[in-house]
Amino acid sequence: IFHLLRRQMLRPFRKPLIVMTPKSLLRKKEAGSSIEELASGTFQTVIPDTTTVDPKGVKRVIACCGKVYYDLATKRIETQRSDVAIIRVEQLYPFPHKQFEAEMKRYPGATEVVWCQEEPQNQGAWYQTAHYFRENMRGDQTLYYAGRPASASPAGGYMARHNERQKTLVEQAFGKYK
Repeated sequence: IFHLLRRQMLRPFRKPLIVMTPKSLLRKKEAGSSIEELASGTFQTVIPDTTTVDPKGVKRVIACCGKVYYDLATKRIETQRSDVAIIRVEQLYPFPHKQFEAEMKRYPGATEVVWCQEEPQNQGAWYQTAHYFRENMRGDQTLYYAGRPASASPAGGYMARHNERQKTLVEQAFGKYK
């Protein structure tokens, strides 16, 4: 967020900026940045998968935005899935075509691309970005959606129901599609 805000202020023009971030990541060590990253880094519109996953062995790329990444990363470790890469698209508009396409090219064997979001299908980024994903995919790749079904309300009303649905959408991202 630091680099995003810094970039916003350094621009020679003013433009509206909307930042949505959950409080649950404030105490999560993995979501923090070192002083060196703050001093020398920049805002990344697409954050690549930096794990030891072999790009040639990847069969599925999961794209996501926000805190659902941490649930997906935990699930990948628990299930020891070395055939799955997780990339984070942190800027949804304007869509970072070059960066996303460059990330997709790193995985020549990937035939499945999954967009995973926490919001209901009709409320998150899915409908606004699905066509951008398709524009940057190869012809042999298929795009899938993993997330909550369309709903009039973003919240289930009960914490137990929310946790159950969260677990389901993460499992759906790693599940079978064919």
